[in-house]
Amino acid sequence: MNQTAESVTEGHPDKVADYIADSILDAYMAQDPHARVACEVLCKSGTVVLAGEFTSSATVDQDAVVRDAIRQIGYIDETAPFSADGVDIIQLITRQAEEIRQGVDRDGKDFGAGDQGIMIGYASDDSPELMPLPILLAHRLTERLAADRRQKRAPWLKPDGKAQVTVAYEGDTPAAVTDVIVSAQHEESAPQDQIRGYVEGELLPEVLGQWMDETIRIHVNPAGSFVHGGPGVDCGLTGRKNIADTYGPTVPHGGGSFSGKDPTKVDRSAAYFCRYVARRAVQSGIARRVLVRVAYAIGEPRPVALDVETFGTGDEAAALDFVQRYDFRPASLIDRLRLRRAGYRATTNYGHFGRPGFTWEMTPGV
Repeated sequence: MNQTAESVTEGHPDKVADYIADSILDAYMAQDPHARVACEVLCKSGTVVLAGEFTSSATVDQDAVVRDAIRQIGYIDETAPFSADGVDIIQLITRQAEEIRQGVDRDGKDFGAGDQGIMIGYASDDSPELMPLPILLAHRLTERLAADRRQKRAPWLKPDGKAQVTVAYEGDTPAAVTDVIVSAQHEESAPQDQIRGYVEGELLPEVLGQWMDETIRIHVNPAGSFVHGGPGVDCGLTGRKNIADTYGPTVPHGGGSFSGKDPTKVDRSAAYFCRYVARRAVQSGIARRVLVRVAYAIGEPRPVALDVETFGTGDEAAALDFVQRYDFRPASLIDRLRLRRAGYRATTNYGHFGRPGFTWEMTPGV
C-alpha cells in the first residue's frame, strides 16, 4: 500500500491568505483574549479582500497587519503584481450574528460550541512526532525550501512552492519513500539543471535522511519553468489547504478549516484537542494508531458524538474508555490548551500538528 501527501510553502497563494487571516486573529487576541474573529481572506493580483465577522473591544489597524504579513512572507517587490506595499485592501467585515453570540455566551460564559461540525484528531507511531510519514516529510521539504530562500542558501528561490511525497507501507509500517515531487518558484535567471541539482543533491538528502534512496523517482518542476507564482498569478483563499494542514489523505477530515478563527470555533480548537487526546492514547500504549472523532451542535457545551478508531492496532474499547475521560466541552479544552492568547500565525504553515511548541503537541508535565 502506498500513501501520498502534499505540502505547500508559505508563499503559496492559499497559505498567504491563511497567514493574513491568522495575523488578523493574533492582532485581536493580543488585545482582547475573548475576541470573536472569523476572518476569511482572498488574494488575487494586486488585491486582498478581508471578509468575516469580528466582535471585539480591540482596536486593530487591519491594513497594516495585512501588509506586514505579506512582507514577512517575502512578497516585497513593488514591481510585481502582488506586493506588501502595492496591494489594495478591501474590507467586508460585520459583527458576529447575535444568535450565535447568545448560543455561545450562556450566562455570560463561553461554554457553548461556536458552530456545529465534526472534528478529527489522529496520532500514529509512523514517526517520533506521532504523525503520518508522508505529510511529515512533505512539510519538512517545503519548510526547508523556505529556510534556504530566506537564508540565501539558494538565493534564486522565490516564495511559492510545493512538495509531494509517496511512501510505500508494509502493513501499517512505512517501508520506503518511492516518489517525490518538488515544485519550486525561482528567479528567471536560474536554469532548470541548477534547480534539479539543488533538489537532488542538497534538499532531498538532507531532509529525507534515512529515507533517501537512489531508487526514489524524483520530479523537479515537472511543468518546466516556474518563475511566476503566488497571488500575482493565482487566487489564494483561506481554508483550501485543510488536508495539508492536518494529516494528509491518510485519515478523514471533518471539513472545517482553521485559520482566522478564534478558539470558540470548535472546528479549530476541538481539532487541536482531538490531536492532543489521540497523542496521549498512543503514548499510553493502548494502540499504535488512534483516531478521535467528535461532533458538536452549535450553542451546546457537550459533544453530541465521540468515538475512536484504532485500525486493528490496539484495544478499541480501552481506547474509547481512555478518550472519554477527557472533558471535550469548549470552555474546558480552551482552558486546558491555553488557547485564549495570540500566537496562531505560528500554526499557519507546515502543518498544525507534529511540530514542537504548541500546547496540543505537549505531554502533560512537559
